[in-house]
Amino acid sequence: MRLTRPMLAATAAAAVLVLAGCGSGDGDDKAAVPETASGSLEHLAAEVGCKPTIQIDADELRQASCRKSDADGKFLLATFATDRGQREWIDGAKDYGGHYLVGRKWVAVGETKKVTATLRKTLGGDIEEGQDHSAHAGH
Repeated sequence: MRLTRPMLAATAAAAVLVLAGCGSGDGDDKAAVPETASGSLEHLAAEVGCKPTIQIDADELRQASCRKSDADGKFLLATFATDRGQREWIDGAKDYGGHYLVGRKWVAVGETKKVTATLRKTLGGDIEEGQDHSAHAGH
């Protein structure tokens, strides 16, 4: 299966919308962050103790949904064939908000900051935030 940029953007947007939630978190955990994990989607999922439900299995992108009880929510885990493909996916997805834990050629998208902070304790990586659209929400 060959994915085009519009398909990747649509996938990223759908992932963020599926995972979107009005959660509150207490920010990044300031504890020591382990070295950033690497490996296949299944390896990363095993590191955090979840059984991935594969959604996309393509050469450029592998994506699965996961749930981990101590992360207090669902998250999306994606691995990429190239750094460029990963960055394009993240840049497109961040327009829709969300919380991203980013490693080399992988990303975990949490429905709350707490999810990404919890995953970071095991996977390492850097936390990035999508655009905050709460100011645009109706009352």
